Amino acid sequence: MTSILTEPPTLEPVTLAEAKQHLRVDTDAEDTLIADLIAAARRHVEATTGRALLAQGWRIVRETVPHSGIVRLEPQPVLSIDAVTVRASDGTASVLGAEDYVMDLVSSRLRLLPGGAGRWRADQVEIDITAGYGTVAGDVPAPLRQAVLMLVAHWHQHREAALVGPPDPVSLGVSSLVRPYRLARVA
Repeated sequence: MTSILTEPPTLEPVTLAEAKQHLRVDTDAEDTLIADLIAAARRHVEATTGRALLAQGWRIVRETVPHSGIVRLEPQPVLSIDAVTVRASDGTASVLGAEDYVMDLVSSRLRLLPGGAGRWRADQVEIDITAGYGTVAGDVPAPLRQAVLMLVAHWHQHREAALVGPPDPVSLGVSSLVRPYRLARVA
């Protein structure tokens, strides 16, 4: 399964003003750097958890359609299914209607119904989704926002590639904040 970002989020889970307050920075001299650190920290938290923090578009591609017809969608949480396209081995594509699949938003699994994908002899499925906790920063769980702030502060203060020695408290703190949100990886 491959997940491809098709539409990045339009805002970050932490504003520049919130990050500057957290950093105790009063000038605008490092605004670009801090904004870049916020985006990098969000991407790190998303990659670590398998979750999208704010609404963003993704295309999930499965090279084979499972016999069960069930496709797990990542990143989570899924806000909406925007399109489901099946492709036959000859490359013929068919867009499925909402009556051809069932979406379980709680488990973030999509089930292709037997009368749907089988009717088109699907060898591949592409699912376009909108994933994220919502469209505003306040929709993101507070521990994940705090993890972003901690990473921004750490990276702002320590601009070298790595620290030498035992795990630092920031890494342990971020890990503790994101651990409950990590998706279990199923083979």
